[in-house]
Amino acid sequence: MHTQFEGTGVALITPFNDDLSIDYKAYGDIIEHVISENIDFLVPLGSTGETATLNEEEARKTLDFAIEVNAGRKPILAGNFGANNTREIVRKLRDYNFKGIDGILSSSPAYVKPNQAGIYSHYMEMAKTSAVPIMLYNVPGRTQSNMEWETVIKLANDSDNFIGIKEASGDLIQATRIIKNRPEGFIVTSGDDEVALPMIAAGGEGVISVIANAYPGYFSEMTRYIRAGELAKARDYNFEIFDLHKWLYIEGNPVGIKSAMKILGFCKNHVRLPLHKMSSENYDALKACIKEIKTYQVA
Repeated sequence: MHTQFEGTGVALITPFNDDLSIDYKAYGDIIEHVISENIDFLVPLGSTGETATLNEEEARKTLDFAIEVNAGRKPILAGNFGANNTREIVRKLRDYNFKGIDGILSSSPAYVKPNQAGIYSHYMEMAKTSAVPIMLYNVPGRTQSNMEWETVIKLANDSDNFIGIKEASGDLIQATRIIKNRPEGFIVTSGDDEVALPMIAAGGEGVISVIANAYPGYFSEMTRYIRAGELAKARDYNFEIFDLHKWLYIEGNPVGIKSAMKILGFCKNHVRLPLHKMSSENYDALKACIKEIKTYQVA
């Protein structure tokens, strides 16, 4: 049972300096911020961390820094393990230093749009090689192919190295079918903040959250209330920040959350091309929305 990846994980942003080098001071402050507000685990180097624009040296240094700052306080699910070249990801897994890493998050192959047999075989090759547990990641909006629920269940049954799935299709019917048919101990976590409440209420274990960079206390408390069956309280938390989601994604992720983090004083909102800073019009709307959010006293 890999319960360390239940609850609220934070898909950490990677803040940049004016010259677009990594701002490690801000990165450390953000890690301390989310830990202090009692999130359950950290997810560095996901798509929210702009990993696609980091070279391998930068990615490794960023991950090592997160491990150092965390100092074993929270589990780490490393996100830099999606690939559309199966042989290359297997080579990377074979040679990788996993010290300080509790598991990896791996999105299904992007761009090439494999069929379900191809997705299954890709992940099984990874499972044979990885020295740490693998969380599957279904994100059709980025990969342009959906990992069908039957494929997920087959993978979960065929290798103990698959500990769960970050389900980001936005399809609650598909997520419910995975939850209903999964083997015992297989985690289903939401990859979309907007549907975290209904997915967890349907039996999922948590969320890997973007908005929790800014409001970790809100989201972790909401998740705990859902899992405790206190849905009225969970809805209050959900509604309090729900309008913010529109502005976080209106120009893509992590453009929105980086702008929110700038408004809240954590870092600058620089992104690397081909991403571009949020337009002034949407930035002002985001700022106005943030000003409407009350502060909960988090237990």
